[in-house]
Amino acid sequence: MKHLRRLFDPFTIALFAVVAAATLLPATGRGAVLFDGLTHVAIALLFFLHGARLSRAAVIAGASHWRLHLLVFSCTFILFPLLALALKPLVLPLVGEALYRGIVYLSVLPATVQSAIAFTSMARGNVPAAICSAAASSLLGIVVTPLLVMLLMDAGDGSGSGLDAVGKIVMQLLVPFMAGQLARRWIGAWVSRHHGWLKFVDQGSILLVVYSAFSDAVAGGLWQLVPMMDLVGLTFVCCLLLAIVLWTTQLLALRLGFSTEDCITIVFAGSKKSLATGVPMAQILFAGAAVGPLILPLMLFHQIQLMVCAALAQHYAQRDHTPAGAADAT
Repeated sequence: MKHLRRLFDPFTIALFAVVAAATLLPATGRGAVLFDGLTHVAIALLFFLHGARLSRAAVIAGASHWRLHLLVFSCTFILFPLLALALKPLVLPLVGEALYRGIVYLSVLPATVQSAIAFTSMARGNVPAAICSAAASSLLGIVVTPLLVMLLMDAGDGSGSGLDAVGKIVMQLLVPFMAGQLARRWIGAWVSRHHGWLKFVDQGSILLVVYSAFSDAVAGGLWQLVPMMDLVGLTFVCCLLLAIVLWTTQLLALRLGFSTEDCITIVFAGSKKSLATGVPMAQILFAGAAVGPLILPLMLFHQIQLMVCAALAQHYAQRDHTPAGAADAT
């Protein structure tokens, strides 16, 4: 039972429960308008709290390790999209056009912050560098992800021009984030003391956005467009994509001469995609009914990366029990 709790955390269960609720009881009419307004407030609050929590001192502590950060950013914003494009002949017949677009969207998202740091810490990697890379990836993603979406997905349908899309991202994500950074001087200590229950504010914001997005998608015929076999194919594709990225990040880190601790950081920071950033960003970049199929691959990939990386972190944490050379080769 304890192992099951590690693999299926309560938040992941809540995510799929919300999808079920949106399928059975989607928000329509005035309810849909109300939820749309609430999601905009929730997204702003989510990124305000991200800004208030981020310690500038911790970021500066790892910022000098530029080679590591450059490799992580390359994996996040170059390797992932190239893989999504290269795998198109395999992926498209398995999952269909709508879910393939979701895979491409997943590939251009920034890395996670909390889980990348948590797994690096569990595996005894370079935690300051992980904090810096994950935080910088989230900030870069606010600008880089919309640009990659416009380049690879011809987005902007329903969201105006490309510049309008970037402007919306800046106003709804970056401005609240910077406000949180400025407010950290006054509320940083309070946020640190209450981080335990504030995570439920984060998670509640994401659940609200997921419910709103899937309500629109269900009203637009999501489950008629996405048959069960496509979901099975999507699971295989997410596993394959994660396996390739984990193997590639580790190989590159070793070939470039990074230490074991740095390799661990590169693997965990360079292989993850952020649900917390991706769901709100999809709500801003894409038209209502299109959001559901776009975030479905992200939700599934999120769960798979947590399960796999939890096991991998435990493996790395036990490296003292093996010869040094063997640890470097894992």
